[in-house]
Amino acid sequence: MQPNQTYHLYTHANGSENLFRNKENYHYFLKRYKEFVPPVADTLAYCLMPNHLHLLVRVKSEAELKEFFKNKRKDLSGLSGADKQDLSGLERLTVLQFSHLFNAYTKAYNKVYNRRGSLFIRAFKRKEITSDRYFTTVIQYIHTNPVKDGFVKQHTDWLWSSYHDFLLPKLTPTQQEVVNWFGNRQQFILNHQQPFSYSPEITFV
Repeated sequence: MQPNQTYHLYTHANGSENLFRNKENYHYFLKRYKEFVPPVADTLAYCLMPNHLHLLVRVKSEAELKEFFKNKRKDLSGLSGADKQDLSGLERLTVLQFSHLFNAYTKAYNKVYNRRGSLFIRAFKRKEITSDRYFTTVIQYIHTNPVKDGFVKQHTDWLWSSYHDFLLPKLTPTQQEVVNWFGNRQQFILNHQQPFSYSPEITFV
């Protein structure tokens, strides 16, 4: 995951298990998410589903990543001095930050439900956003995924996505950036009401 690049991340529960069983699980994951992700990436969109999740994130700049990881001696202790300054090292540490999130959630989940072992599939998937069309489409895809999977009839009925955040009176700079991409808030809403159109250049789960 390279600095300043945008990625669609997605992962799934092992086998037929669920990642989230109740609203407390969703709340706890989002709480831990706020601890692990903001230092390394801005979140443009997300959707948490019972057995999988989607994230659209833009990795921070090289300078911001270096500053953050410089202060995380635990993560840096396994790297050589040269690797600490190397950009490829930053990419690996950025990926590791997301892995820490999933591992922290799994540890808490296992404790609550008296289970053992991994909860998520071995490695989360990620795909770089390489075109304006992909960027526009993936936001709609992420927010309407609960409809596609049959959990709700309208994407507005699903509570565990970032869609509702964009309807709040005051937006964060990142949220405002996304809204501006569509033109304005009304255009953002109208885009999500359009039928989803797949494209061969775009890969989804």
